[in-house]
Amino acid sequence: MSGAAATLAGAAGYRALVLRRAALLALLAVLLGASLLLDVATGSSRLGLADVARVLLNPASASGPVSVIVWDVRLPYAVMAVLVGAALALAGAEMQTVLNNPLASPFTLGVSSAASLGAALAIVLGVGIPWVPQEWLLSGNAFLFALASVLLLRSLSRLRGAGVEALVLFGIALVFAFNAAVALLQFVATEQALQQLVFWSMGSLARATWPKIGILALALALAIPFTARAAWKLTALRLGEERALSFGIDANRLRDGALLRVSLLSAVSVAFVGTIGFIGLVGPHAARLMVGEDHRFFLPAAALCGALLLSLSSVASKLLVPGLMVPVGIVTALVGVPVFVLLVFTRGRRA
Repeated sequence: MSGAAATLAGAAGYRALVLRRAALLALLAVLLGASLLLDVATGSSRLGLADVARVLLNPASASGPVSVIVWDVRLPYAVMAVLVGAALALAGAEMQTVLNNPLASPFTLGVSSAASLGAALAIVLGVGIPWVPQEWLLSGNAFLFALASVLLLRSLSRLRGAGVEALVLFGIALVFAFNAAVALLQFVATEQALQQLVFWSMGSLARATWPKIGILALALALAIPFTARAAWKLTALRLGEERALSFGIDANRLRDGALLRVSLLSAVSVAFVGTIGFIGLVGPHAARLMVGEDHRFFLPAAALCGALLLSLSSVASKLLVPGLMVPVGIVTALVGVPVFVLLVFTRGRRA
């Protein structure tokens, strides 16, 4: 085969690969839409998929109770599941890349534990950000502590002049420190405060409201353009820090930007729904198996996988115990472990 023929064959193969990856993204988007509709239709008040679709497309056609159930109760939960899943998985994808660690997730650096400490202070001691309304005190505290944990971690690593490994080690140390502080607050908490704190730490979509959804959507809207802009650099970083440097990429600056986006997305998510594990870990791995390491496709695929996983978990949380909504954090932990093990074995066979 001549050089020109080989070039044409390579270009055709690349176009086919791009089309296949784009088709996978479209398929994930369709599945996510179906899961969102199923989530809205699932609950103690029986509503068919056709009824839900009619209410969503034509709100004036629904009776008062049905409209309230769909628009004020179920739809906020379902939309919050999609946004939180996308935010956590996108944060996990970036973190795994910049830390070069397949086990990295938004909670690896102690973000979840820091948020729990902020929530515990608000619940047990009533300590929070001054002039913040009472209904936002818990979420505000959790967000502030989660964001501060990442900034503190980055400051410690810069102080020592350490690298990626030190970030992970510092993060593990902060996890134990924050968990110890939360345990101390639990020890001195009243029975009512302890119950509230334990429920918050389980991770639940029950606190979803349209204002919170708007804030989380704004956080995603702020982060996604910068993430998309850094996609090529993140792909190059996967080849190694030295290779990225040869392309003129400042790895430290790229890492700082990614960690800032990770802290924003994970802090807002945890502040509103509590601790929800495995989405930020499993979502990126599933996306990587589907579309590979090209971050132009990997990052949106990770967001879609995370959103789909949490949306399906939200559906399962309503079906596990009839008449009760199980905290979705419990469901993701129960489902996440076997799914993650399956992904590990699948990846091992491919390797």
